[in-house]
Amino acid sequence: MSSEQRYGQNVLEETKQQIRGLVSEIATLSRSEVSPQEFQEQFLTRVVHALGANGGVLWNADDSGRLSLGYQINLKEAKLHEDEEANKTHSYLLYKTLRSDEQFALVPPHSGGENEESGGNPTDYLVLLGVIQTGLEKVGIVEIFQRNTASSATQTGYMQFLRQTTRYASDYYQRRQLMNFSDRQSLWTQLEDFTRNIHKSLNLRETLYTVANESRRLIECDRVSLAICHGRRAKIEAVSGQDMVDKRSETVKLLGGLASAVIAANEPIVYNGDSSNLAPQVEKAVEEYVDASHTKTIAVYPLIPRQIDENDYDETERDKLQVKPPFGAIVVELIEDAKISEHMMKRVEIVVEHARVAVGNALEHNSIFLAPLWQAIGKSKVLVAARMLPKTISVTLGILALILAMVFLPWNFNMHCDGSLEPIARRNIFAREAGKVDVLHVRHGSAVHEGDVLLELSNNELEAEWQKNQGELNETVKQILTLKEASYQAKDAERIRIAGQLAQFEERKKTLDFQMQILNKRRDDLVIRAPIDGVVMTFDLENKLKSRPVQPGLILMEIAQPEEGLLLELNMPEKRMGHIDDYRKSHPDDPLKVKFVMTVDPSRNYDATVIEEHDRAENRGQEETIVQIRAQIDNPEELPEGARAGAGVSAKVYCGRRALGFVCFNEMIAFLQRTVFFWFE
Repeated sequence: MSSEQRYGQNVLEETKQQIRGLVSEIATLSRSEVSPQEFQEQFLTRVVHALGANGGVLWNADDSGRLSLGYQINLKEAKLHEDEEANKTHSYLLYKTLRSDEQFALVPPHSGGENEESGGNPTDYLVLLGVIQTGLEKVGIVEIFQRNTASSATQTGYMQFLRQTTRYASDYYQRRQLMNFSDRQSLWTQLEDFTRNIHKSLNLRETLYTVANESRRLIECDRVSLAICHGRRAKIEAVSGQDMVDKRSETVKLLGGLASAVIAANEPIVYNGDSSNLAPQVEKAVEEYVDASHTKTIAVYPLIPRQIDENDYDETERDKLQVKPPFGAIVVELIEDAKISEHMMKRVEIVVEHARVAVGNALEHNSIFLAPLWQAIGKSKVLVAARMLPKTISVTLGILALILAMVFLPWNFNMHCDGSLEPIARRNIFAREAGKVDVLHVRHGSAVHEGDVLLELSNNELEAEWQKNQGELNETVKQILTLKEASYQAKDAERIRIAGQLAQFEERKKTLDFQMQILNKRRDDLVIRAPIDGVVMTFDLENKLKSRPVQPGLILMEIAQPEEGLLLELNMPEKRMGHIDDYRKSHPDDPLKVKFVMTVDPSRNYDATVIEEHDRAENRGQEETIVQIRAQIDNPEELPEGARAGAGVSAKVYCGRRALGFVCFNEMIAFLQRTVFFWFE
């Protein structure tokens, strides 16, 4: 045997081995769990490679017998897209093969029947056709475009290879159908339990948690969450496996933001690492949540309410119908796995549909006005049963008596407020000049006499201005002396000129003297003195004033004369002053009485009489505006020995007698008058 023959045999044997390997790979692929899309790609690639063909197509057939492109390799080489008639002829060939009893066909190039509906091969290639068929139906066609140069024996080999590989494809689809039947039976059992549980109650919270937990069990995922719209934002209301949702958690807030973005777009999303096909706002929300939760795969589906059937309206009314926006969203997460399988996606779609109905019904039920009241009325038959009737009558009479007491029983009506004990004789010490506190001579509790220095300020700008004015004044005085000496020795004409200059400088000296008086007064104001004898009442002066800048008009401290006695200073909320004014109008001759207790000793109460009210309301940093009221203590000697200025008190101002119901609920009545009844007047 020559070397060329041995080389040819080696090449032939190597080719056979490659084909056997590809057939083995196809057989293994047919027994795998890959998706139909992945199977079609790998199957067709190996078949085309094993046959050395120019290209091929795998066509899918649906239940109605329509063909669709599943996967193709070099389909454009057949040039069917360039000729519409050729494309039609080729389509008729495919449908004829699908309906034929023959499972395989070999169609020569440029062949066909007498008319285009008979089908044919309009291409330059030899077309090999194999129908993929299970025991129940035909699921597709394998089409191979092969060169037309092969011999008859080789073409027969092509067909034998196609038959063998097509059987593997049929086995794959048959196994898949059996798995679907098994999954479907299991799914129906689980779905029956799922639907029964989520539709069992119309309580919104119970329905949400049931849907979350039952959905996780049906889908077989790691976590399911439910978001409900509150205005434009969605909030996470239920998470599978959790009794309560921590809405302050950063992860929960980010998941709510993602649900809000998906609901706004009104399109479901499935993220498994690739966000290139998402809207920008959704992409940003997904990435923020995934970074915080480390979820590998997440699917978010908007929950859309039941839409109005347009067939129930005529054409003129259909334009006025509005599409209802989503009321929430369901979130499915896989923490470890980065891929959602096909059967899982089917279950997700089923869950979304049932959750939409169950949650929508619960929301609609809870939106009924006074729904809890109607439910209670519906259950009220129990209250009039024989055993419950005496109790029902007793409770009813008690409630009736309480209502009558609220309406007709008079009660003392008092306005409550907080306050403090303050000295009668006191003075606030103000800053007359801007500056920085350099020296502080007193502290809290220091006894001072009128005229004592309390603190000293420094003002660099004022000092610089004083020095400048003093320099100009000294220079002016020198000029005046020089001109006077010169006038003694000058002649008449020169003396007249010098006299004019001397008059100018003397006028300037008067101006500078006046400015110096003002500056000296301002310098004196930098030294703060006590206006009266007394005691410093302000706490923590060191921290408040030492080395700190102050502005004119700022209260620096307070000096009081405790021996002159104490009075009551109350901070009454402005909203309560109307009741006090009404009492004054109805009792113009009666004094306004006050009862108060001290914070340090609430066991005893004391009496006081209002002597002064501020005409202007103030807001001193509190949440509400207050009016300051001063009251004289009726019996100051009754105060405990420890009573001192600044002690806190809780007081009530007497405003007459009103119905008990008004006394208890006057704040609520005022709120309703201000926010509800006002709009109907």
